[in-house]
Amino acid sequence: MRSFPLFLALKYLKPKRSVASVITVVSILGVMLGVAVVIIVRSVMTGFGDIWEEKILDFKPHVSLVPMQGNVISGEDEIATRLRTIPGVTCVTPEIDTRVLLSCRGRVLAPVLLGVDGDEFTRAYKIGTPRAGTFDLNGDSIVLGATAARNLGVWVGDEVVVYSPKTLVAQDEVFLPVKWKVSGIFSCGQHEYDSGYAVASLANVRDLMGMEKGVFAIHVKSDCPTDPEKFSKIVDECVKPQTPNLKPQTELRAISWREADREIFNALAVEKNMTALLLSLISLVAVFCVMNTLLVLTVQKTPEIGLLKAIGFRRFEIMKVFMVHGMIQCGAGIVLGLCASWAVLANLQNIVEWLAKLGVEVFPASVYGLAAIPHRLIVTDIFWVVGLVLVFGFLASFVPAMIASLKDPVRALNG
Repeated sequence: MRSFPLFLALKYLKPKRSVASVITVVSILGVMLGVAVVIIVRSVMTGFGDIWEEKILDFKPHVSLVPMQGNVISGEDEIATRLRTIPGVTCVTPEIDTRVLLSCRGRVLAPVLLGVDGDEFTRAYKIGTPRAGTFDLNGDSIVLGATAARNLGVWVGDEVVVYSPKTLVAQDEVFLPVKWKVSGIFSCGQHEYDSGYAVASLANVRDLMGMEKGVFAIHVKSDCPTDPEKFSKIVDECVKPQTPNLKPQTELRAISWREADREIFNALAVEKNMTALLLSLISLVAVFCVMNTLLVLTVQKTPEIGLLKAIGFRRFEIMKVFMVHGMIQCGAGIVLGLCASWAVLANLQNIVEWLAKLGVEVFPASVYGLAAIPHRLIVTDIFWVVGLVLVFGFLASFVPAMIASLKDPVRALNG
């Protein structure tokens, strides 16, 4: 008797060339598509988040130390020497970061100019090999991002005129523009960095800013930026004063990479969650198909329901038949959806290339700057989707099951 509801629910799943059988297949396919789409989109969104985080960690500092008072850090060499002794610190670069005006042949651009020691440049900024030229910062040279160079209309060997921002604020001094030669062009795969940054030697940027010594910030990179516990210890060590003659104007505060780009990561998180919420409606619609299937089935099986009640089946047992029937449909859809999502993610790049051959550009490399579409499947996302569909499926099965259990046996047999 205990297994009879399961036996009857499985019996109702057998195709009999009826409308209910067709709707059952459609319902299972609907649940499958809903599960697969949510998992695939979540995986791709996670992959894009990973790529964005990787680009930020490669290009930007993990910790930026800025002065508590004033705008300039003095004694930067002694501070940098101390920071390099901290376990987990891989690179320390005193820098001057300022926005400047570049001009060449009538074109004007306003990138952020990074003044950094030439020997530390490639260690602090992991931007790969030069797109053109070299990363030599000796002499009056400047390195531009690929998009910035294109917008300015320059190439390696061209000269650009650099205007100091001090020109706008100095009242009793005149800062004449200087000419620097483009020695190299880099590309790190992110439009923001390729279009908005230029690099020159720390000495040249000091002269441009009218400074004899000091820097605006000390940038630190570590070997564990994504490990919250270890990274927080490194940040604490960076701001801990260990120099006996440390002056108040050289007291530092730390800005971590997550704080500096908080808006970006918040936007990515909101976008990912909102996309998942909207796509979950697909699963909800699919589960409504399951409810429609059960409603049709309760009408079709009305005489059998009346017979079961007449021979002594209780309401709960009648409900159990249709609840099990609905959950089997959801379970089958979930299994098929998981298999479909795995198959799509395993062949995602091949699918994208195949669609491109048909003229459907879903992932143009020129826009995203990536050779392949990124994705990463998180186990918690699978549990979240499966749990959501099971809850929806249970609620959708409950209403038809309740209707079936409340049918009057006399009217059901006469019907």
